[in-house]
Amino acid sequence: MPGAGDARSGPAQLVLDLAGEPRYGEADFLISDANRAAFEMIGRWPNWPDSALLLVGPPGSGKTHLGAIFARRNGAIVAPATELPEPGRLAGAAVLLDGLEAVTDETGLFHLMNYIRESGGSLLISSQRPPSALQIALPDLLSRLRRAPVVEIGAPDDALIRAVLEKLFRDRQLAVETTLVDFVALRLERSLEAARAFVRLLDEEALSRGRPVTRALAGELLQLLDA
Repeated sequence: MPGAGDARSGPAQLVLDLAGEPRYGEADFLISDANRAAFEMIGRWPNWPDSALLLVGPPGSGKTHLGAIFARRNGAIVAPATELPEPGRLAGAAVLLDGLEAVTDETGLFHLMNYIRESGGSLLISSQRPPSALQIALPDLLSRLRRAPVVEIGAPDDALIRAVLEKLFRDRQLAVETTLVDFVALRLERSLEAARAFVRLLDEEALSRGRPVTRALAGELLQLLDA
């Protein structure tokens, strides 16, 4: 990638370079006050208060990561939000539906929830907002979702962002000063994806320039992204 000082690599190019493969292993999930209640509730499966559980949190808060942990621990079937599976093959199963806001077949979801309940299964549904804040047209589905218990993940707090940044730097074998971590944590978007993407960008930019990862370089990239 061209250096950030290169006139050809403006902010738009930096944004495009933010893509990276996230790691959804259990060891990669860092617990803080923002996500502790959700993590503990996921761990109580199958002893949930209802057959369905809503996991609600803003984008970048770790819902997908926590859902992946649930699916891996319990052998859950992952149901695409845009193409719901046939209920008949889900009898007694643990099911993950990642992205309530993306569901288009409301009748299908209503029947799916009822079938899972009747067959003794469990359904974890993630959503960026609670059901009452979504445009759900089917009254029966809205009523069913409102009856389901909700566990919330808050936006990552300062402590979690710092811990994530420190882990990401360690994973890339980058020795950085604590002051650099604090500097980035105070200025970066409050999102786990943003932290992951920025550390990747910082590492790649330092390599392309043949320079160490420094606070000055981090500040330069943050300014370009803000622009």
